[in-house]
Amino acid sequence: MNINISSLHFKADKKLEDFIEQKIEKLTKVYDNIIGAEVILKIENGEKPENKSVDMRIKIKGYDTLADKTAKTFEEAVDLCIEALKKQLTKVKEKERSRP
Repeated sequence: MNINISSLHFKADKKLEDFIEQKIEKLTKVYDNIIGAEVILKIENGEKPENKSVDMRIKIKGYDTLADKTAKTFEEAVDLCIEALKKQLTKVKEKERSRP
């Protein structure tokens, strides 16, 4: 699986990138036909402490699943994205099983 991590206007450290890759790899337990993933990290302008934004796109055969979350830390935002993507991938898997 190809995982592409981009950070806008800052350099993400290796520890954060490894954390993201581990979380995405765990999605293969929910849906094993994942082709790749794109992750965009950005810091939003504003006065709120919840200014770390994560956009995730998981590429699967047929279409992509998307999640975009904002939180106080990138790790928290990644966890929220992963939970949303797990739900989407579970629905995709159920649809595929119900097809004749």
